[in-house]
Amino acid sequence: MELILKQDVENLGFKDDIVTVKNGYGRNFLIPQGQAILATASAKKVLAENLKQRAFKEQKLIDDAKKVAEALANLEVKIASKVGAGDKLFGSVNNIDVADALQKAGHSIEKKFINVIGGNVKRLGKYDAVVRLHREVVVDLPFEVVAEA
Repeated sequence: MELILKQDVENLGFKDDIVTVKNGYGRNFLIPQGQAILATASAKKVLAENLKQRAFKEQKLIDDAKKVAEALANLEVKIASKVGAGDKLFGSVNNIDVADALQKAGHSIEKKFINVIGGNVKRLGKYDAVVRLHREVVVDLPFEVVAEA
């Protein structure tokens, strides 16, 4: 079943992508949730026209995302956390904590666009996160988990 995505869908595609999925997934989940529409011939023509009109605006968004990516590349992120015996944390550090640290540094990025490599961090040290600013702009963000003073 061919569908046109109306919004970004995790592990499937981005808005306005034409994707092929199994019939049940499309019919029972994506279409009723309003995340996709059937990719008929007329819908594909409308999509092509919309993409043509949106190309200029898209380029401006990419340029803005690249500026933010450059700023993030020069940023040192340190996340303070409570520490138990040794270097083991009470709790863990995840994408929400990274988003909060970026917010304090002046960059408002939603937590769903941040992916901490290896999942939750449970020890002190240096780690990496991947931040998706745009479908074409992805930046690696190194951060350090330090003990709270």
